Amino acid sequence: MKLLSVAIPCYNSEAYMSKCIDSLLTGGEDMEIIIVDDGSQDGTAEIADRYQVMNPNIVRVVHKENGGHGSAVNAGLEAATGLYFKVVDSDDWVKDTALAQILEYLRSVAGTAPQLDMLISNFVYDKVGEKRHKVMQYRRSLPVGRMFTWADVKRFHKGHYILMHSVIYRTGLLRECGIRLPEHTFYVDNLYVFQPLPYVQNMYYMDVNFYHYFIGRQDQSVNQQVMISRLDQQIRVNKLMVDYYIDKEHRTRIGSMPMCHHYMYNYLEIITTISSVLALCSYTKEDMERKKELWEYIKKRDFFLYSRLRRGIFGIAINAPGKGGRDITVGGYKIARHFFKFN
Repeated sequence: MKLLSVAIPCYNSEAYMSKCIDSLLTGGEDMEIIIVDDGSQDGTAEIADRYQVMNPNIVRVVHKENGGHGSAVNAGLEAATGLYFKVVDSDDWVKDTALAQILEYLRSVAGTAPQLDMLISNFVYDKVGEKRHKVMQYRRSLPVGRMFTWADVKRFHKGHYILMHSVIYRTGLLRECGIRLPEHTFYVDNLYVFQPLPYVQNMYYMDVNFYHYFIGRQDQSVNQQVMISRLDQQIRVNKLMVDYYIDKEHRTRIGSMPMCHHYMYNYLEIITTISSVLALCSYTKEDMERKKELWEYIKKRDFFLYSRLRRGIFGIAINAPGKGGRDITVGGYKIARHFFKFN
């Protein structure tokens, strides 16, 4: 069994996937690199196969019909044989020294009790055109350099969340929680981080800048105009998060861990806010109807959750009446985007 499986979802990634793969190969044979060719139409498949031939003990290739990012993650998880599992997008890369430290720690806890469920590390926003790159770190919220549980977690600030770039999960935990991401849908990384959390008991935070998140391509899924054009998919993910959060079994698990409950509510709140603000930024009647329908969906599914979200500071802001209220909300979003460096 390998120590760490890393899935790289690839769709028409020939221009940048080599940098990603090369950065992971520095981990050596403790690693299993699963390149998932998601029905690419360019040279992605040939590049993937070449890496497998050159690194037969490390690289495996999965070729499949196009199903979107979530489908590729599902395929990577199905193929994984490692004790731990991570997703690295094909236009991103990892720092070799941080990878070595992470592998050393995973090696030290493999097969021991209590078992590690989730390792968290920092990620860097590699934004095009910026000389100084924002680092997302968690030292104010999480204990550093020791295993801990939800009881040891401090409150996260608004807008400060554990994203897919930050986490390595125990493979068995992902399978235990039954995660299955929807196909042909963007923004499923939110589900990937969100759904396993009620199953997580033991965590470890390593304060190293491990993952470099490339951001700034015009066709990238997190580009604001692209996100607006795919608002239906953002809302679909949002609704799935609501359904998961209010599910009776999950609610029982979440309720037994107050800090997990607090964190997951805040995460759901920010995703609902993003969905709503994107509709406001669109300025189209169709997207405003989508926003209205999302809030009606939440209200119908769980009135208590709806009321809590609606009365929160974000809920009040994004539902401010009239064009003036909408303009103030969009202006606030643009300021936040400038400071937090997202999309």
